[in-house]
Amino acid sequence: MTSLSRRAFAGMGAATALSLATAGLAAPATAAPIAPAPTAPDRTAPDPTASGPVPLDIAALRAAISDLSHPEATAAQLLVERRGSRWYGTAGTAGPVSGRSVRADDRFRAGSVTKALVATVVLQLWAEGRVDLDAPITHCLPGLALPARFQRVEVAHLLQHTSGLPDHRGLPDLGTPEAVLRYRFDHWTPRALVATVTRDRLKFRPGHAQEYRGVNYVFLALLIEELTGRPYGEVIASRILRPLGLTGTRIPGGDPRLHGPSVHGFLRMTDGSLRDVTVYDQSAAWGEGELVSTADDLFRFQEALFGGVLLPGPALRKMVTLPAVPMLDGTPARYGMGLQAATVNGTTFWGKTGETYGYRTRAFATPDLSTRFVLSYTPTALNAGEDMVERVAGVLTA
Repeated sequence: MTSLSRRAFAGMGAATALSLATAGLAAPATAAPIAPAPTAPDRTAPDPTASGPVPLDIAALRAAISDLSHPEATAAQLLVERRGSRWYGTAGTAGPVSGRSVRADDRFRAGSVTKALVATVVLQLWAEGRVDLDAPITHCLPGLALPARFQRVEVAHLLQHTSGLPDHRGLPDLGTPEAVLRYRFDHWTPRALVATVTRDRLKFRPGHAQEYRGVNYVFLALLIEELTGRPYGEVIASRILRPLGLTGTRIPGGDPRLHGPSVHGFLRMTDGSLRDVTVYDQSAAWGEGELVSTADDLFRFQEALFGGVLLPGPALRKMVTLPAVPMLDGTPARYGMGLQAATVNGTTFWGKTGETYGYRTRAFATPDLSTRFVLSYTPTALNAGEDMVERVAGVLTA
């Protein structure tokens, strides 16, 4: 099979789906791999509405997630469906105390998958005629008193990562796992996050290039609050979570804990020890990377999104349309509005990557939902490789 590049699903450098505070991370010292724990029994359930399900290669899928040494991880879970056949499998354990297998209703930090929900709400508001995607953000967010140069940045530019916003100033250096622990309870307000990108000139003319930037979605979450008069997390709950019955998903706000059954995340320190980073103030990723969710919930969100439940056709098409501009490195654009594209062995997936310390999520589907997956695992390195998602995607597209 053709190898799935890290760029395709997660990007490189600034294009990675990390929270705002992860810029400039450095890889920790090499440590001995974690031995895989016994895996949980298969949970296979063919879709009863499908005719003639295509069998999945369960042995290959199980092997893809059971290798917890490449990259080093403490646990993994995978929920997949291809043409009517569905499978759920796990490897490793949910936490050091329980030692139990991971379950599909276990909560984990889904990182930048947050952006897919934020974009969905913004496009709902656009479909309702409540926001103009061509409007300058200075007009939409008058209370921020943004610099005059930001008048060139439009709502659509934020959604597509074509805004050209300046680099951050004033974020802590989290280049070591020790620094992550040191700063993990720092609390950020959205206005403080916005202030880190208002001191310099725009990096490029808005709409003329693409650069993945989490701060774009900080502005969009503020826009949701401006238009609705409610916290953006409450708006997501009322428009997406409650209607779909996604009871394991929430926007935590200032709450650093995962409540209820959950998967623990860990980081490997430079001295080789493992530290639990499950409890973490996610406010540095406000609006763009703080989502807590479950494999089951993300699978249901995926189905509702591509099934037309959440958005009318014109709005959904905007999510899966790439702008005709290059990335800053000259490669073709790969982000629509809230989603990103990746082609593996001739199959084009749309979805979202998500990362935060100790957690990594990959939720992708073909727009017709014929092939889709939610992969969540807990890598212990700051900059873990994409080996696991490459293995999974390779099996599904072989």
